[in-house]
Amino acid sequence: MDRANTRTQRSITPEAWALMALLAILWGGSFAATRTALAEVGVFTLVAFRVAGGALALWLYIAARGLPVRGGWRVIAIYACMGLLNNILPWSLIVWGQQHIASGLAAILNASTAIFTVALAAAVYADERMTAEKSVGVVLGLAGVVVVMGASALSALDLTSLSQLAILGASVCYACSGVFARRFLTGQPPEVAAAGMLTASSVVMVPVALASDGVPAVAAYHGATWAALAYAGVLASALAFLCYYRVLRLAGAGNVSLVTLMIAPVSVVVGAILFGESLTGSDYVGFALLAAGLLVIDGRLPIGRRRQPS
Repeated sequence: MDRANTRTQRSITPEAWALMALLAILWGGSFAATRTALAEVGVFTLVAFRVAGGALALWLYIAARGLPVRGGWRVIAIYACMGLLNNILPWSLIVWGQQHIASGLAAILNASTAIFTVALAAAVYADERMTAEKSVGVVLGLAGVVVVMGASALSALDLTSLSQLAILGASVCYACSGVFARRFLTGQPPEVAAAGMLTASSVVMVPVALASDGVPAVAAYHGATWAALAYAGVLASALAFLCYYRVLRLAGAGNVSLVTLMIAPVSVVVGAILFGESLTGSDYVGFALLAAGLLVIDGRLPIGRRRQPS
C-alpha cells in the first residue's frame, strides 16, 4: 500500500462533528454525574446503576429497531470479557478514584486511554506496529501523565496518588478492551454488542453492589442523585454508545479518536461551574502534552516529516 494513502484522513462531515461534540458532552459530563451521585450512592452501587440502566435503554432501542441478536455461549463469553474490561473494572476504578480527586483531573488522566491503546495494539497486532511517530506520540503522552500526577505521586502513595493511579488503571483497561474487541467482537450490530456487554456487566455488578453496599436506600435519594444516575446510565452509557458507533461509521476510527481530546475540557468546565473545582498549571500542561501525543499518533501533528517534491 502506498505510504501517502495510509496517512489520508477521512473528512469529517458536519453531522459527524455535531455528534462528536455531543459525545464529548455526554462523556465529559459523566465525571460530574459521578461526583454528584457519590454523595449518596456507594461506588459499586453507582456502577451497577450505570450498567443496568444503560443495558435496559439499549435493549429497548434494539427492540424498537428490530435489530438481529445472535446468542450462544461463545458470544456470551465475549460479552462477559468485554464487560469486565470496558465497564466493570474501569468504571469501578474511576468512581473510586473520583472520591478523592477533582472530576476534571480524572477526565484529563482518562485521556491517556488513547496512548495506552496505541502501545498495546502495537505489541499485539502486526499491522499496528510502533512507528517512529507513534513512539514520539506515546512518549509525549506518558510525559503528560507524569506532569499531571507529579514526580512525588509514586513515592507518596496517599489517597490522591492512589486515586490517580486508579484512573490510569481504568485507561489501561479501556486499552485492553479495544484490543480485545478488534479480535473477538465482530459479526453483530455494535448496538447489540454494547447491550450484551452492559448486560453481562449488570449480572456481575448488581450482586457485587448488594454484597458490598447493601440494599440501596433509593427512597432517600435526592432528586440530584436520581438525575445523576439517570445521566450515567441512559445518557453517558446508552446514548453515548449509539453516538459513538454512528460517528465511527461516518468518520472512521482515526477521526473519532478526537473525542478523547474534547472530553477533558468539557469535564474541567463543568466541574468548575458545578463544584468550583480548580486545577493546577501542571494539570493543563500535562493535558497539552497528552493532546500533542495523540495528535502526533493520529498524523495531524507531523513530526520530522519532509514535504515531498511535487
